[in-house]
Amino acid sequence: MNAPLYNTEILRLAANIPHQQRLEAPMASVEKRSPICGSRVTVDVNLGPDGTVSEIGMLVRACALGQASSSLFAANALGRTPEELAAARDALTDWLAGGDGPPDWPGLAIFTPALPHTARHPSIRLAFEAAAEAAQDARTRAIAD
Repeated sequence: MNAPLYNTEILRLAANIPHQQRLEAPMASVEKRSPICGSRVTVDVNLGPDGTVSEIGMLVRACALGQASSSLFAANALGRTPEELAAARDALTDWLAGGDGPPDWPGLAIFTPALPHTARHPSIRLAFEAAAEAAQDARTRAIAD
């Protein structure tokens, strides 16, 4: 069955992005941009004393797929370690490139119809890439302090 690329669930997620407000004083902030479509996602991260993500803030200026991916990311990011975010980023990248099954992150299977549309993959990865980099930057800064 050929599912539509933009469906009701994608559009619902795109319209309801959690944590869509920048943090005032983030430990780290990273912006990623898709050169193909111009979508941009900025992720601010604070880590708690236990080294997990305690706060995130986002600015999402992306297509519906980038917005939906950002929504799924933000809804499930708190409490994750920088390593978990990097693993999710890598698994998403691998899956979009033809790897086995969707990554172990809630809801990402919704992007199955986008698999043959490689030009859309960078936008889907933006939030995961920015967050993984920001979390690692935050950890590096915390260790240096």
